[in-house]
Amino acid sequence: PEKGKMATFVAALALAPLLSAGFSSPAAALGRPGRPCPAASVRMMPIGVPKVAYKIPGSTVGNWIDIYNRLYRERIIFLGQEVDDEIANQIIAVMLFMESEEAGRPISLYVNSPGGSVIAGLALCDTMGHISSEVATINVGMAASMASFILGAGERGKRLALPHSRTMIHQPMGRAQGQAEDIKVEAEHIMVVRDRIVNNYARMSGQPKEKVLRDLDRDRFFSAYEAMDYGLIDRVIEPAPDK
Repeated sequence: PEKGKMATFVAALALAPLLSAGFSSPAAALGRPGRPCPAASVRMMPIGVPKVAYKIPGSTVGNWIDIYNRLYRERIIFLGQEVDDEIANQIIAVMLFMESEEAGRPISLYVNSPGGSVIAGLALCDTMGHISSEVATINVGMAASMASFILGAGERGKRLALPHSRTMIHQPMGRAQGQAEDIKVEAEHIMVVRDRIVNNYARMSGQPKEKVLRDLDRDRFFSAYEAMDYGLIDRVIEPAPDK
């Protein structure tokens, strides 16, 4: 009897998110309206990307979707990995889709990234400036290298950071190899990119270009409050007074 009660309790816990999402019954939550829902048929969420219950408005059948896709529907995007062409293209596509659905409605971009490709990051920043929707950026952990550039490219007044987050800036790096002339061309290109990065950091932060150039010479780390003083963000999100 005790094992039977425990199985029922576990089944109730598993189905609670589905029922709270607006499903009329456990059977409807599993996409089987009118059919019984024994405890033995309940499957717990596998380890991996978290999934949440979601039912398309007007539909009688629900499903589990990964939490990032669910947040996209609320115009919330996460950059939680190295910046490369693949993730940049995905975020750009999501932003363009959001713009086509509701132009002008704000978008939130949460950043926790070690940085990465300069070209991919610039493409993302250009898209943020291209769409009419304001893009608020929030540093929730680390915004280093190109990720700090994306953080600073958010809508002025809506660039935020959590109290224990960190930001790091440095100059772009090249990995040129091959013939001498090819290395020379690559070096010239890197210098052009560096100047562009310096100019944009100066515009974002309000710091003189000469100071930005000196600060980019080596890895420069900022706490959340130092990043605010520098001008890379506008506000630190303070914890609630009762916490």
